Amino acid sequence: MKARCVMVWGTTSDAGKSTVVAALARILVRRGLCVAPFKAQNMARNAYVCADGGEIGVAQAVQARAARVEPCTDHNPILLKPEPGMVSQVILDGRSIGRHRYGEYGEMAARMRISVESALGRLREANDVVVLEGAGSPAEINLAARDLANLEAARMADAEIVLVADIDRGGVFASILGTLALVPDDLRPRVRGVIINKLRGDASLLDSGIRAIEALTGVPILGVVPHLGDLSLPDEDSLSLARWREVPRARLGEFEITVVDTPALANIEDVLPFTTDPGVVVRLSIAARDLVETDLLVLAGSKNTVHDLEFLRATGLDAAVSRRAAQGKPILAICGGAQILGTSILDPLAIESETPWMAGLGLVPVRTEFQAAKRAVQLEGQLCIGAVSPRVRGFHLHHGRLLVASECAPLLRLADGTPEGVVHGSIACTMLHRLVDEPAARHTLLAWAGHVASHTGQRAAPDVVDPYDRLADAVAASLDLESLFSYLHGDTQ
Repeated sequence: MKARCVMVWGTTSDAGKSTVVAALARILVRRGLCVAPFKAQNMARNAYVCADGGEIGVAQAVQARAARVEPCTDHNPILLKPEPGMVSQVILDGRSIGRHRYGEYGEMAARMRISVESALGRLREANDVVVLEGAGSPAEINLAARDLANLEAARMADAEIVLVADIDRGGVFASILGTLALVPDDLRPRVRGVIINKLRGDASLLDSGIRAIEALTGVPILGVVPHLGDLSLPDEDSLSLARWREVPRARLGEFEITVVDTPALANIEDVLPFTTDPGVVVRLSIAARDLVETDLLVLAGSKNTVHDLEFLRATGLDAAVSRRAAQGKPILAICGGAQILGTSILDPLAIESETPWMAGLGLVPVRTEFQAAKRAVQLEGQLCIGAVSPRVRGFHLHHGRLLVASECAPLLRLADGTPEGVVHGSIACTMLHRLVDEPAARHTLLAWAGHVASHTGQRAAPDVVDPYDRLADAVAASLDLESLFSYLHGDTQ
């Protein structure tokens, strides 16, 4: 029998759909079911490389881990990675099929639909339950005729639907009512319940509103999930970057990491594991003073390296980065950030931009050459800084190859002995995403950057509770999901 399906819609982007899908996946796995996440079409700069080299949205990789399965391209058959100029790189079944404008998507609609149906079909054959995530809002009536991510995916899956509404933004009852009013008639009866998400405060204050909205819509409120704070789970939506822009400067005794907030910033989750260390503050900024004064400056990945380099020059932030380097203060540069710090960027095939050559900031003796073939591969190795040489695991995901001068010391030594990245003075560069996921690697890099025990005292004991279990416990405690789970169990529980 094919897997039963439940779909999570949201009243808005960043309502918490990804987190709810991850929570439901772990809850169902703990009930003895084989579960797979699925998102038909995703628009995000944050990507993950699967074991076969296929590329998916990072949120689906997180959801796969919550379901205790290996991430695969079937979990996210279409990934649109937006670039400047109303262009997106289109990833279909894990592989790039080029850069396209929005108006061109209609020409690819049939091909995309086939990929979505095929991926969903394979997951339904291999699992008991598939938990689908929508995209944005299902109530965009101007897009309803071609809404593959929400409406068509729900129909393909014959899914029961749960709607997530973000109370943190305000207007939660209006957003619930308006969304349900605009859902197509054939799907409206499939909406089995609403989750009010991200509450800060006393849930009892919502009681009268909940009774009123249930009477108006006929759809039950399944519960109210409190604001869970920093779950240390990667984000996929650019709207989620706002909270990192709002983080205040570190206090006395804290160690501050500032990520340069470039327009095409990608894969910020490479840096977020630092937030799990006590006394470490991670923030986004484009203030020149912040870039110079912070304890560790990070230039993270970029969906368009040339565009972000031009931004640094136009805003004068290139001078701030260069001044920091001249003062010998630590800089960590990852993928596009490493390319920016090099001597030059060569792109004669216009893989990423129409600029065939551009001088980099010249702070590190490396140069970048863009090639037609995209490198997407998981890798393991060891850090070459510090006395411990901890192991690292991550992935390469780039068209631009970093060519390092032979005299440079490597940052990493890959499992096959190949040097990777470079350490040049106070600058460490790498093309490896997810470099600091492992605590030992993270602590080694923090020590290299000057983070010493006096900043935080003794390190906290490792958290022995799986973060996905912690998430599942918090969501399960807030919701009445028994009727939904009865359906997903086939009324056999």
